[in-house]
Amino acid sequence: MLSSMKKRRLPGHKAFVGLVLSSVLALQAGFAHALAPEHEIRRLMLATEEAVTAENWSEAGEYLNRLQAMEGEKPAEYYYYRGRAMLQANHLNEARSALEQYITRAGAEGTHYQQSLKLITDIEKASRASVRALAEGQTSANEPVAVIEPANEQDVKTLRQLYLASSDREALVIHLNTLLETAGWRRDKTVVRLDRSADRQYQVALDDGNISIQDIERNPDGTTVRRTLSLSVFGVNPQLRWDCEPVVGACWVYDPRDGSRLFQLAENRDQARDIARTLGRLIRNLQQGSS
Repeated sequence: MLSSMKKRRLPGHKAFVGLVLSSVLALQAGFAHALAPEHEIRRLMLATEEAVTAENWSEAGEYLNRLQAMEGEKPAEYYYYRGRAMLQANHLNEARSALEQYITRAGAEGTHYQQSLKLITDIEKASRASVRALAEGQTSANEPVAVIEPANEQDVKTLRQLYLASSDREALVIHLNTLLETAGWRRDKTVVRLDRSADRQYQVALDDGNISIQDIERNPDGTTVRRTLSLSVFGVNPQLRWDCEPVVGACWVYDPRDGSRLFQLAENRDQARDIARTLGRLIRNLQQGSS
């Protein structure tokens, strides 16, 4: 008799336990979504700050990933903490991008302004050391590097035919400028007007065996700044490094001499790769002394 009563109670007991579990899960879900986005961002920022202060980088990375996935304006400190976490993971390019974003947003009055400047200097030194190691045939396991492939002679012939160029060198210069013209960096990435020039563009020319690079920057106030850089090809590695950083919406091609940023481009991996590859071909052509 007692056994049969227990059997009759069992379904009710299971239903009760299931109800309790459902209530707990619903309560937890309610907590997870109770805060408005602006308050949730602030909560995660406080948690990130505590994790960075404690040098708990795995926890800091978790909070930063959740912040990155959230919609809404994030405070400038988000980029500082992201830079710290990326630097700890030895992702030098991403770290520098994030720290530069912090400085741009917070300005000289920012709490972490001085520290960010020092960290960027440290990153610059580490990048130069990485370039020297690459030149000596060493590779870094922690810092991913994208490089160009060796120049393909048939491809250069095709370029000569396409641009009706009289030499491989001329064809490479024309092709490089064509790529740079379409890969200009823009502050406003939501609407791209073809009748308006990009905010950052480059033009390449040859100057007595060196590569002359004109950097054209258009400021928000309408003024234009032009800078000219001479890139000597003597002794440099024609395998150029490049990468893209979605957080700041840009790609970079790096100077083969010291690892600094040479081109700031729109966030398009294919374009950045092709520009690095073509510039590398041009460098190799000049190094060989062929026309």
